[in-house]
Amino acid sequence: MAATFTLTNYYLEGLENETDYVYPTDESSYCYSEESVQWIFYGVFQGLLYSLIFLLGVAGNGLMITVLLRRWRLLRIAEIYLLHLALADLLLLFTFPFDVIESATGWVFGNFLCKLMGLGKHLNLLCGSLLLACIGFDRYLAIVHAINSMQSRRRRTVHLTCTLLWLVCLSLSVPNVVFLTVTEEATNTSSPVLSCFFNQYGIHANNWDLAIRVLDHVCFFLPLAVMSYCYTAVIVTLLKSQKSQAKQGAIRLALLITLIFCFCWLPYNVTLLIKTMADLKLIKYKSCYSYLLLQPVLNVTKGLGFSHCCLNPILYAFVGVRFRNELIQIFCKLGCSRVCMPFIRTRVHSRSSNSEGTTTSVVLI
Repeated sequence: MAATFTLTNYYLEGLENETDYVYPTDESSYCYSEESVQWIFYGVFQGLLYSLIFLLGVAGNGLMITVLLRRWRLLRIAEIYLLHLALADLLLLFTFPFDVIESATGWVFGNFLCKLMGLGKHLNLLCGSLLLACIGFDRYLAIVHAINSMQSRRRRTVHLTCTLLWLVCLSLSVPNVVFLTVTEEATNTSSPVLSCFFNQYGIHANNWDLAIRVLDHVCFFLPLAVMSYCYTAVIVTLLKSQKSQAKQGAIRLALLITLIFCFCWLPYNVTLLIKTMADLKLIKYKSCYSYLLLQPVLNVTKGLGFSHCCLNPILYAFVGVRFRNELIQIFCKLGCSRVCMPFIRTRVHSRSSNSEGTTTSVVLI
């Protein structure tokens, strides 16, 4: 809600004189009465969207972590990446309740939690995206370079890679702790609203705000490029080998993983790029209406991107027969045996290769 007049004032500051632009009557009233509409959007729609993502994501990633931790010492290479991915998604989701409350009442959690939530959100968002690229690259090594990759695809190497990845993402997220702070934003209501944003150290905070947007773009387009190349190579390799139903399923899954990642995050990155170009004065808004429209679009597309946290467990774990059977067994132990027993497959996955990287094993995860 408080962001409405901040955006309007910023737009007006871009004009040499407010009278240089003559607003149509309907547009002028829109620009200065939009706060009530923004309040409904931030307080209701965004709150419901984030709550739904939170519930589905916590359930899916929680189950995924539970299944994987049951056989911690027997995890395959790809499952180690999956465990870190689920952890990153889960930690990211735990910041959502704070966003829901902030959208309704403003930031009421103090300066320390403002910095901590900013650090946690950015850390896990970066780490989640880069882990997706690592999973794609691991599938590329396992299927396209099955024999040659055996040396590099060791558990110790994967654990070290994930540790370094977390450390790199942490170092890139630390500036959030420095620049994030809680300040009051004036509105046309009787009392100001508290906001957690990059307000500390003035121009330096603004520069970091722009830098973090560039970093967001890099952490989308880089994993997308890696996934596109790796899964394309996987599909070509599988097409050249003997066709089977399992291989066809692996090809469909490879396409689905890349397309869903692109579908979830591309709209947000395009919208964010437009906002960044406008803030850098590379493009100009034609009207106040188009300026104020950008913020709701940015939040909707960001919510779409966050929904990818709910889809990761389905794409990377629930489609696997082994994972599904273990999940059903857990439910049976919790007292759902009558419902679950008919679905338990007594036969272990046939031809479950000791080395996950043979070309006969076409399951992507």
